[in-house]
Amino acid sequence: MGGCPNLRQTTMVKSDFGYNSKIEGEVIVTRADAVVNWVRSNSVWPMPMGLACCAIELMGAGGSRFDISRFGMEVMRFSPRQADCMIVAGTVTYKMAEVVRRIYDQMAEPKWVVAMGACASTGGMYRSYATLQGVDNIVPVDIYISGCRPAPKRCWTA
Repeated sequence: MGGCPNLRQTTMVKSDFGYNSKIEGEVIVTRADAVVNWVRSNSVWPMPMGLACCAIELMGAGGSRFDISRFGMEVMRFSPRQADCMIVAGTVTYKMAEVVRRIYDQMAEPKWVVAMGACASTGGMYRSYATLQGVDNIVPVDIYISGCRPAPKRCWTA
Protein backbone atom coordinates (compact mmCIF):
# COMPACT_ATOMS: atom_id res chain seq x y z
CA MET A 1 0.00 0.00 0.00
CA GLY A 2 1.54 3.34 -1.05
CA GLY A 3 1.38 6.71 0.59
CA CYS A 4 2.21 7.58 4.17
CA PRO A 5 3.55 4.61 6.20
CA ASN A 6 1.42 5.58 9.22
CA LEU A 7 -1.82 5.22 7.26
CA ARG A 8 -2.26 1.47 7.02
CA GLN A 9 -5.96 1.00 7.62
CA THR A 10 -8.68 3.51 8.39
CA THR A 11 -12.03 2.60 9.88
CA MET A 12 -14.79 5.19 9.92
CA VAL A 13 -18.06 4.79 11.80
CA LYS A 14 -20.76 7.51 11.70
CA SER A 15 -18.43 10.34 10.69
CA ASP A 16 -19.10 14.05 10.64
CA PHE A 17 -20.04 13.67 7.00
CA GLY A 18 -23.17 11.66 7.73
CA TYR A 19 -22.29 8.15 6.54
CA ASN A 20 -23.23 5.30 8.88
CA SER A 21 -21.18 2.26 7.87
CA LYS A 22 -17.83 0.58 8.37
CA ILE A 23 -15.30 1.22 5.64
CA GLU A 24 -11.94 -0.46 5.30
CA GLY A 25 -8.96 1.23 3.66
CA GLU A 26 -8.07 4.83 2.86
CA VAL A 27 -11.48 5.77 1.49
CA ILE A 28 -14.15 8.14 2.72
CA VAL A 29 -17.60 7.60 1.30
CA THR A 30 -20.24 10.24 1.97
CA ARG A 31 -23.07 12.23 0.47
CA ALA A 32 -22.14 15.41 -1.38
CA ASP A 33 -24.63 17.54 0.54
CA ALA A 34 -23.13 16.38 3.86
CA VAL A 35 -19.68 17.57 2.74
CA VAL A 36 -21.06 20.90 1.53
CA ASN A 37 -22.89 21.43 4.84
CA TRP A 38 -19.72 20.61 6.78
CA VAL A 39 -17.67 23.11 4.75
CA ARG A 40 -20.36 25.77 5.07
CA SER A 41 -20.53 25.35 8.84
CA ASN A 42 -16.86 26.32 9.08
CA SER A 43 -16.85 29.41 6.85
CA VAL A 44 -18.76 32.67 6.55
CA TRP A 45 -20.23 33.61 3.19
CA PRO A 46 -22.00 36.97 3.64
CA MET A 47 -24.78 38.31 1.47
CA PRO A 48 -25.30 42.08 1.67
CA MET A 49 -28.83 43.45 1.69
CA GLY A 50 -27.92 47.09 1.13
CA LEU A 51 -31.17 48.98 1.54
CA ALA A 52 -29.93 52.47 2.45
CA CYS A 53 -26.93 54.49 3.66
CA CYS A 54 -25.33 51.73 5.75
CA ALA A 55 -24.60 49.81 2.56
CA ILE A 56 -21.95 52.44 1.74
CA GLU A 57 -20.21 51.68 5.04
CA LEU A 58 -20.44 47.97 4.28
CA MET A 59 -18.63 48.62 0.99
CA GLY A 60 -16.01 50.58 2.91
CA ALA A 61 -15.45 47.59 5.20
CA GLY A 62 -14.56 45.53 2.14
CA GLY A 63 -11.97 48.05 1.00
CA SER A 64 -8.21 47.93 1.46
CA ARG A 65 -8.15 50.21 4.51
CA PHE A 66 -10.13 47.86 6.76
CA ASP A 67 -9.13 44.60 5.00
CA ILE A 68 -12.07 42.36 5.86
CA SER A 69 -10.45 39.67 3.71
CA ARG A 70 -8.24 38.60 6.60
CA PHE A 71 -11.39 37.09 8.13
CA GLY A 72 -12.28 35.24 4.94
CA MET A 73 -15.28 37.44 4.16
CA GLU A 74 -14.01 39.33 1.13
CA VAL A 75 -16.21 37.46 -1.32
CA MET A 76 -19.80 38.63 -1.00
CA ARG A 77 -22.40 36.19 -2.27
CA PHE A 78 -25.36 37.70 -4.06
CA SER A 79 -27.32 34.48 -4.21
CA PRO A 80 -29.17 33.37 -1.06
CA ARG A 81 -28.47 29.73 -1.84
CA GLN A 82 -24.71 30.38 -1.65
CA ALA A 83 -24.75 32.61 1.43
CA ASP A 84 -25.09 31.83 5.11
CA CYS A 85 -24.92 35.32 6.64
CA MET A 86 -27.36 38.01 5.53
CA ILE A 87 -26.27 41.55 6.42
CA VAL A 88 -29.32 43.84 6.43
CA ALA A 89 -27.88 47.34 6.09
CA GLY A 90 -30.34 50.19 6.20
CA THR A 91 -34.02 51.01 6.42
CA VAL A 92 -36.46 48.17 5.79
CA THR A 93 -39.80 49.31 4.41
CA TYR A 94 -42.96 47.21 4.59
CA LYS A 95 -42.80 46.80 0.82
CA MET A 96 -39.27 45.38 1.09
CA ALA A 97 -40.03 43.23 4.16
CA GLU A 98 -41.59 40.44 2.10
CA VAL A 99 -38.51 40.28 -0.13
CA VAL A 100 -36.15 40.16 2.87
CA ARG A 101 -38.16 37.29 4.38
CA ARG A 102 -38.24 35.38 1.09
CA ILE A 103 -34.47 35.71 0.69
CA TYR A 104 -33.96 34.57 4.29
CA ASP A 105 -36.11 31.50 3.64
CA GLN A 106 -34.03 30.62 0.56
CA MET A 107 -30.77 30.56 2.53
CA ALA A 108 -29.44 27.15 3.50
CA GLU A 109 -28.76 26.11 7.10
CA PRO A 110 -26.83 27.20 9.11
CA LYS A 111 -27.75 30.84 8.55
CA TRP A 112 -27.24 34.07 10.44
CA VAL A 113 -28.63 37.60 10.17
CA VAL A 114 -26.79 40.81 11.03
CA ALA A 115 -28.81 44.02 11.49
CA MET A 116 -26.42 46.81 10.56
CA GLY A 117 -27.23 50.31 11.76
CA ALA A 118 -30.01 51.95 13.72
CA CYS A 119 -32.52 51.73 10.88
CA ALA A 120 -32.20 47.97 10.45
CA SER A 121 -32.18 47.41 14.21
CA THR A 122 -35.01 49.69 15.38
CA GLY A 123 -36.29 51.68 12.43
CA GLY A 124 -33.92 54.53 13.26
CA MET A 125 -35.20 58.06 12.88
CA TYR A 126 -37.91 56.94 10.47
CA ARG A 127 -41.08 56.28 12.46
CA SER A 128 -43.66 56.29 9.70
CA TYR A 129 -46.38 54.14 8.20
CA ALA A 130 -43.99 52.74 5.58
CA THR A 131 -40.98 51.82 7.75
CA LEU A 132 -40.57 48.55 9.61
CA GLN A 133 -39.42 49.19 13.18
CA GLY A 134 -36.60 46.65 13.19
CA VAL A 135 -35.82 43.75 10.89
CA ASP A 136 -36.20 41.38 13.85
CA ASN A 137 -39.97 41.65 13.32
CA ILE A 138 -39.67 39.46 10.20
CA VAL A 139 -36.45 37.43 10.59
CA PRO A 140 -34.47 36.32 13.66
CA VAL A 141 -31.44 38.57 14.14
CA ASP A 142 -28.22 37.18 15.59
CA ILE A 143 -26.02 40.31 15.72
CA TYR A 144 -26.92 44.00 16.03
CA ILE A 145 -24.44 46.66 14.91
CA SER A 146 -25.43 49.97 16.49
CA GLY A 147 -25.01 53.47 15.18
CA CYS A 148 -26.42 55.72 12.52
CA ARG A 149 -23.98 54.93 9.84
CA PRO A 150 -21.80 52.57 11.85
CA ALA A 151 -18.09 52.73 11.17
CA PRO A 152 -16.68 49.98 8.92
CA LYS A 153 -14.55 48.78 11.82
CA ARG A 154 -17.73 47.76 13.64
CA CYS A 155 -18.66 45.49 10.74
CA TRP A 156 -15.69 43.22 11.11
CA THR A 157 -15.62 43.35 14.90
CA ALA A 158 -19.23 42.15 14.93
